[in-house]
Amino acid sequence: MHFAHDDATERLREQLLSFMDSHVYPAEPVLAEQVAADPDSWDPPPVIGQLQQAARDRGLWNLFLPTLTNRQYAPLAELTGRSPLLAPVALNCSAPDTGNMELLARFGTEAQRERWLKPLLAAEIRSAFCMTEPDVASSDATNITTRITADGDAWVVDGRKWWSSGAMSGRCRLLVVMGKTDPAAEPHRQQSIVLVPRETPGVTVHRGLHVMGFTDRTHGGHAEITFDRVRVPVANLVGGVGDGFAIAQARLGPGRIHHCMRLIGAAERALELMCARVVTRSTFGRPLAEHGVVQEWIAESRVRIEQLRLLVLRTAWLIDTYGNRAAHRDVQAIKIAVPAGVEWVLDKAIQAHGAGGLSQDWPLSMLWSHARSLRLADGPDEVHKRSLARHELRPYRDAGRDG
Repeated sequence: MHFAHDDATERLREQLLSFMDSHVYPAEPVLAEQVAADPDSWDPPPVIGQLQQAARDRGLWNLFLPTLTNRQYAPLAELTGRSPLLAPVALNCSAPDTGNMELLARFGTEAQRERWLKPLLAAEIRSAFCMTEPDVASSDATNITTRITADGDAWVVDGRKWWSSGAMSGRCRLLVVMGKTDPAAEPHRQQSIVLVPRETPGVTVHRGLHVMGFTDRTHGGHAEITFDRVRVPVANLVGGVGDGFAIAQARLGPGRIHHCMRLIGAAERALELMCARVVTRSTFGRPLAEHGVVQEWIAESRVRIEQLRLLVLRTAWLIDTYGNRAAHRDVQAIKIAVPAGVEWVLDKAIQAHGAGGLSQDWPLSMLWSHARSLRLADGPDEVHKRSLARHELRPYRDAGRDG
């Protein structure tokens, strides 16, 4: 594994750094104004379309697919994480569309890719991923109760989902739905995935869920949805019957790398803001930067960021080199370490800003809430810790049985 970026990545990184300075950061107050002017809307504010056009013009578009490796994309995702409400969607690299596009590219039929993948790649439509349910502990995907039943030439979907990211957008046209096709099968072969056009009769989007008070409007919100006898053609099945769990895991693996690298970008921005703040404020006769506790925060933040970045880059390299299965343990490790580590850095940056760190005048509270949410999204900490511990214990248990 080499630590230097290759030439292609470095060129894109320089272009993206320039784009962040010239377009993304100046658009942050514009976004705030546009959201405040129409607070009840879930549609993307006009500034999003303007940024997307500017990104297209510079070739900063769909960077995650199909040509870049995870190792190449990771440092670019980090940069977008410095402004997570704007940069990912400006580049058409925002969840859940990225994961859904990768799912369609890898597992979709030619007809499915033609109908859904092409308009998603062009940002003509948005999509949602419907896995989590309000009535069960969805940290165990075998708990899912939504049913997908064969009926002649159709699949019939019945169930209730929430935290269906992307579904509140008026431009959302596709729901990627996970449900049970055979409750009697082996636990990880019970689920399947079907593609449901959002306008299909029986689909009802009830409300958008806020994340600690934030609406996540630029990414299409998070919806609660019911499916009541929703019929879709048999051709809308992704992969085969019973493949849903494996497909969902294949979708989530690279996505966790994207999430983690974006979080590291948020931590870098928080550290910069903290350093800038503490050299301009004084307490008890000296600058905050001269207080030992503040210096400890800064030093510890730098160490944590570097450790987390190396762990994520190694995981990206493992996936590129050996595939998702070989990197399973490391994906779990980054999903445990990165949100919690970044949350710590953001907490200290907020503390250094005093009450201002809680306000809308800095992005820190928004970044913190996002980091905190990712200790639940794509699997809670406890599930990943359980799985990682079992992986570590397996050879010792096997040795005990052999003995």
